Amino acid sequence: MKKIKDLKPEEIDRIIEMGWEDRTTFDAIFNQFGISEKQTIKIMRKEMKASSFRMWRKRVQGRRTKHEALRKDEVKRFKSTRQKAISLNKYK
Repeated sequence: MKKIKDLKPEEIDRIIEMGWEDRTTFDAIFNQFGISEKQTIKIMRKEMKASSFRMWRKRVQGRRTKHEALRKDEVKRFKSTRQKAISLNKYK
């Protein structure tokens, strides 16, 4: 598992972007960056305004789409339309 302090600014930006996306799972963030759900939440708390963080936590807490194990079988991996434009994204 990677340490938060070892992340580059552009990696932190991408983690925040992926965390904010409703259909991107915490598992996908872990697979790409080696950052756990708990670490993702810590990054979001540190980098976002307090009100934005509270709104995000309220929205994602218990959300099935943020956890692969809770998703319905018919929900397949989400692929953003911007995915190819993101150079750090390992999933293509």
